[in-house]
Amino acid sequence: MDGYGTPTVVDGGAAELAVLWGGIPVLGAGAGWLLSKGAGWIAELPWAPVQGLFELVAGLPEPQAGIGGVAVGALGGLLIASVGTAERLAVTVGTEQVGLRRDRADRQVERRSVRAVFVDGKNLVLLGADDGELVRERSDLAVDRLRDAFRAHGWPWTEGDPHRDAYRRWVPDLPGLPTGADALLRARQRALDKDKDGEARELRGELARSGVVIRDDGKRQYWRLTRAAPRPRLEDSTSAEPEGDGR
Repeated sequence: MDGYGTPTVVDGGAAELAVLWGGIPVLGAGAGWLLSKGAGWIAELPWAPVQGLFELVAGLPEPQAGIGGVAVGALGGLLIASVGTAERLAVTVGTEQVGLRRDRADRQVERRSVRAVFVDGKNLVLLGADDGELVRERSDLAVDRLRDAFRAHGWPWTEGDPHRDAYRRWVPDLPGLPTGADALLRARQRALDKDKDGEARELRGELARSGVVIRDDGKRQYWRLTRAAPRPRLEDSTSAEPEGDGR
């Protein structure tokens, strides 16, 4: 990183890795062992999924059934640990740049392009000069560690979104949005309702290019415009005044 001083790295650290690669596989192994012991009972439940699989496990002799359950559970835990490790966010804060790394993808943001830094719920947010979002990254990093790192290197940290009061609840056909934004918000609402997080994230990016910033509250969408957003043209709502009736 450019600038003076030693950059500060904020990540989950060794403790988080120990939980991911130690705790989760152990829990998975234990769950696998319990399922192998209860396979016969589960197979008799009429509403149980994949009953055939549980019947197969229940028919295995011991100790093969228990060993197989432990192995499958541990393997499932290792897969979860692998996904969790890839999804970890590491933030490296320097005087002139901040680096964000997730799943071997690196991104650098220049200090001179950032107007504000804050945490919104579980998201680290960096706002640009036009008050649009340069970065919105979900993470479980401690807010106090992020705050201390950014402040130590002179970044404009704020306690919460400075534009929180500017957001409006989105409802279909609400006036004031740039052309095409309402259609994108409709599509994004469908994605949120169906828990399609990837599609919702992609549509957030499309809205950002139109100058629309989105905040989610559950599955409700709230929006505001950036300084650079094209303002919609107001239709001429004036009409010819009716002729007077002489009174």
